[in-house]
Parts: sequence; C-alpha cells; structure tokens
Amino acid sequence: MNADDQAAEEQIADDRRLSPYTGYTRAHWAAAADRMLLALRPYASPDHARIDLPGRSSAYGPDSDSLEAFARSFLLAAVRLRGEAGADPHGLADWYAAGLRAGTDPTSPTAWPRPDRLDQAKVEACSIALGLHLTRPWLWDRLDEATRQRTVDWLATVVGQPYPPINWVWFQIVVETFLRSVGGPWSTEDIESGLRVHESLYRADGWYSDGPERAYDHYVGWALHVYPLLWADQAGDLCPDGLRQAWRQRLTAFLDDAVRLIGADGSPLMQGRSLAYRFAAAAPLWVGAMTGATDVAPGVLRRAASGMLRHFHDHGAPDRRGLLPIGWHHEWPAMAQSYSGPGSPYWAAKGMLGLALPADHPVWTATEQPLPVERADLLAALSTPGWLVTGTRRDGVVRVVNHGTDHSVPGDERADSPLYARLGYSTATMPPLTGATVGDPSDNSVTVVDATGRRSHRNGFVTVDCRLVDGVGWAVSRADTHWVDTDDDAGPDHGSGRRGRLRRGPVVTVASAVRGPTEVRLARVDSADGLDGGTVLEFSGWPVAGDVPPPARTGGDPPVSVVAGAAVTSRLVGLAGFEHALVRRERASSPLGDQVAVPVLRTASVPAPGRVFVAAVTLTGTGGDPADAAPVVTVTAGGAGDTVDIRWPDGHTSTMLLPAAPG
Repeated sequence: MNADDQAAEEQIADDRRLSPYTGYTRAHWAAAADRMLLALRPYASPDHARIDLPGRSSAYGPDSDSLEAFARSFLLAAVRLRGEAGADPHGLADWYAAGLRAGTDPTSPTAWPRPDRLDQAKVEACSIALGLHLTRPWLWDRLDEATRQRTVDWLATVVGQPYPPINWVWFQIVVETFLRSVGGPWSTEDIESGLRVHESLYRADGWYSDGPERAYDHYVGWALHVYPLLWADQAGDLCPDGLRQAWRQRLTAFLDDAVRLIGADGSPLMQGRSLAYRFAAAAPLWVGAMTGATDVAPGVLRRAASGMLRHFHDHGAPDRRGLLPIGWHHEWPAMAQSYSGPGSPYWAAKGMLGLALPADHPVWTATEQPLPVERADLLAALSTPGWLVTGTRRDGVVRVVNHGTDHSVPGDERADSPLYARLGYSTATMPPLTGATVGDPSDNSVTVVDATGRRSHRNGFVTVDCRLVDGVGWAVSRADTHWVDTDDDAGPDHGSGRRGRLRRGPVVTVASAVRGPTEVRLARVDSADGLDGGTVLEFSGWPVAGDVPPPARTGGDPPVSVVAGAAVTSRLVGLAGFEHALVRRERASSPLGDQVAVPVLRTASVPAPGRVFVAAVTLTGTGGDPADAAPVVTVTAGGAGDTVDIRWPDGHTSTMLLPAAPG
C-alpha cells in the first residue's frame, strides 16, 4: 500500500451518528481490507503465485506458507469483489488471476504444492474454491480455458482424499461442490461422508466441538458455523433442506452466546488455538447477517464485529506495514502452533465476510446498538462447553469460568493446555504461553505442588455441574490430578496438552460460585495419592501482563495477593485453609506484555483429604469495582457432600452443595 492509500484510510472520519460505539462504517472496513491486500504485494513473486511473508516458517515449509498467504488473501479479495458487484479499482481480479494461472501450472517454478501431496494445501484449496465461487462472474468466467482446466486439475486432487474428522471435512466439501458447478470431477461419497462427520461434531445449544475432544473454541464460530451456511448457498439443491434449517437454528442459538463473549473494548475471548486469526472471530456474526439466521439485531451484529476490528486496529494490528504477523496485538512468534506460518493470520479474512454484503444491507445501515455487556451485567451458564459467563457493565470485561473444556476427553492424563484447561479466561487477560503447551499451570488453576515445586495438571477432568442457582453461577469438576514430564514430547503442537511421563496425584474436586467480578473458588482433596510431607495446595488467580513489572502486594490475615496492572486488577483472598500469599512473576510469556504477574495462595502443610479450601478470585478492569470486600463463606460437612453458604458483598446470599466424592 502506498502512502497515499494509507493516508486515505486514516482520513476516513468516524461516524458517531451511525456507529456511536465504534465510529466504524462499511467504508472503514473496505479501507482496512484494501490496506491488508495491497500490503502483501511487495512480498509476491512477479507472477503473483507466491506471497513470501517475513516470519518463521510453519512445519509444512515455505512452499506451503506462500500458498497459504495467497489463498487466504484471495478469499478477502473475493469478498471485496462480491460486495462491490465486481467494481475493482485495485485490479484485484487480474492480480489474483495471474497468481492462479502460474500456481496451477505444474511447469511453473512457482507452482503450488498439490493437495494430494501436502495436507496443508487441502486447507488452502478451500479458500481458493470459495473465492472462485464468490467471484465467478468477474474472475472464473473471464479466465482463459487453459487456466480453468489447470485449476480444475489442481483442485480435483482432493477427490477421494482422506481428511481428519474435524472442521477439515469442509475443505473437501467446498472444493468438490465448486468442481461440480464447473463440470469438474467430484464425489457424492466425499460430500456425504463429510456431512456425516460435521453432524457428529454437533453437541447442543448451538455448540459444536472440533473433534471428539472437548474442543470448544473460536473454531466453533469461524469454521463449524461459517462453512455450512456458505456452502448451503453454494450447493443449491445438493444441500438437504433439513440440514439447512438445522444449521440456521444452531447458528441462531450460538450467536446468542457469542455476542455475550465480547468485551466492551471489542476484544474477543482470549481462549483456544489459532488466536493469531484475530478478528476472524467476527465471521459467524456476518454469516448471521448474510443468512438471517440470528435473533441478534443488525446494529448489535455490526457493533460486535466493528468492535473487534477497531480493537485490533487501535492496538497495532495490522502493523505499520499493513501486515498481520503471528501474534495478538503485536507480533509475538511464540503464539504460533506448529501449523502456523506467516500467512496463517490472513484467515482474518473470514472476519471481513460482511464486506460481501452491499452497502444498503441492514447490517450496514442500522445504527449500532450496545453489546450485552454494555447494557447490563451478565451472568450465564453455558452447559455444553461447561462455562460460567460473567460480564460487568462498569468495566466492560467478560470472564469465563471453565469447568468443561480442556481440548481432551475425560480420563486423558496429559498436561494442561494453557489455552483450554485453565479455570478462567477473559477478554482482558491471556494465559502465559511460553513454550506453547509446555509447562506446569501457572495461572487460574488449583494445583497440588510437590516438594520440588512441580505443579499438578487437571486435564481429563470430569464435569459434575454447570448451572445458575438463584442469581449465582455454579460449576463443579473433578480431576485425577497428575504431574507430567513433557520434555521428551517433540510432536506437533495443535493446541492440546503435551504428553509425557506421569506421576499420579490425588483426586481433587473443584467448584466455582460466580457473581459479578468475583468467583468463590472451592477445592477438596478427595484422596491421599501423591501426598507427602512436602506437598501443598495452591490456588492461582488471573494473570496480569504489562511492559513493566505489574505492581503487587501480599500479606494480611486472611492472606491476600493483589496484582494491579494498567488495565486490570487481579485479586486473590484466602477464605479458608490458606496461610501464604505470594506473586508468581514471569517474563516473555504473554503477547499482552513482557512482564506477567499472577497472584497465588498456598497452604503451609499437606492438604488434609476431606477439607474444603476456599478463596475469592476477582478480576476487575479500569473503572471496575475494586471489590475490596470479600464474600463470607461457611462450609458445613454432610453425608451427601459439603453445604456451602455464601454471603456476597452486595448482601445477596446463596447456598450450594459441593457433592461428596464418589464411592
């Protein structure tokens, strides 16, 4: 992008009449998309088939990475062309047609790796096929016959190929449906098999899981809800009406939850793998607008999506070059999974699907309306992913307390994944990620700490409860805790916890009662396995990141540990069983800041089986309630379990039952 183009984007004035919350209009989105597309051109080969971006290569190698950057940016170009009915001031159609011509030519030095020879090419073939479908009158229909045939030949290598039983099945379905539409080879069995896999991934209440594991994350939205309804439009009568209606109903239910998981500052929930796709999290919002499969008002949909785009723009993404590097707000290579290459973040294109809609669509003409967290405090129990959701209007922070998601299955004793297995996630904090999924839990966890300082893991836990009880969120999970030595696990990182040598710990039952910004966290050790003279129990709180060491204080009776950052304050108060308060500090472990501090409470001695340990865990943002007053909690043992009586700082009272350990 040249200086004049960038200056033009920066001169687009905020429209606070149409968009009182973000100021962004369709013109801002269009300028952002054009900037992202034009910024790639200096990194392209002369024939445009390769886009070689700076950064560390993925496990698939540079040939795959360059195809990835082409394919994902082509999808964004296709969205732009579709929404402008082919108007093309930047010559996008011709530019990408040239790349298509060279990339599909097996004699070209810049020929793309074939999907039947490189798995990652199966992914990128989908973006190319979907882009060709969206731009058919302006690109495909104008290609020369030789290029069309070579493109068909390249795409057709997906036919009959195996695909993992996750969101990947859509990459085959979309490609073969496009091939069918242009007279190319395709397989009814491939499509029907893929649809069966997709249906097997559906759980309940609008939620899919990306595989047999409890893999609840942004893939639910940007893959498992986006592709079905886009494909239904592409497939015509190939899509059964029953599936089409079911998918619409599921998206409607999912979007009711999704809009509650966005902070007032526009940040999506910082949880799950592939977060470098950033505002791709807006994709299901746009599909709801495109299809009408939502009860969310158009003004809320755009406010949510524009809030995400503005959030990243205001924090430096794309960067000064106009590029989206691996990272969150800024470049942070350690955020990559093994499949992530320099072009991977351009799946942010999915989050710009709204640009395929014309300027007179209601989602663009409606006045922005507030997000749920901007209207009132939130409290919800999402039983399928096992999340308690709480949002506070005063600071705009949305928090999730997690008793149902770990990117694993019950009983699987691997290490905890920091992006899935923590007890808490929010729109204002991110778990420390150094070494991706390697390392002991350091934040938002209940761990048994052995004499050497190693902290236990809870992966493979069992969800016992997740519901609302008299104005309070209540969730319970039980884990066979274990210590894991992952040093010898050199396998690829796909977001799950790492494997290694195991040492078993005690069974631990953990419960959370949530109201406002505060979680009352309870833990009971239900067996003596792995306990010895040097073992203690630890609660850790919300992580706070900053460019300088976040200020902290500890002490008091009861013990208190508080970390006060520039944007959030994390507070941990011991209410029963804890003697020591401390702060864990790390460096270079978070994309949100070089310095990370986590409040911690520990027992002074071996935790006695049957005793219930209690703490108040609080996260508040700027302008939020400092929550200086802690809840008052009384635990009474009984035959069916422990009765938990809580008097909250606002005077509300609640009573829960922490169930007894089985058998």
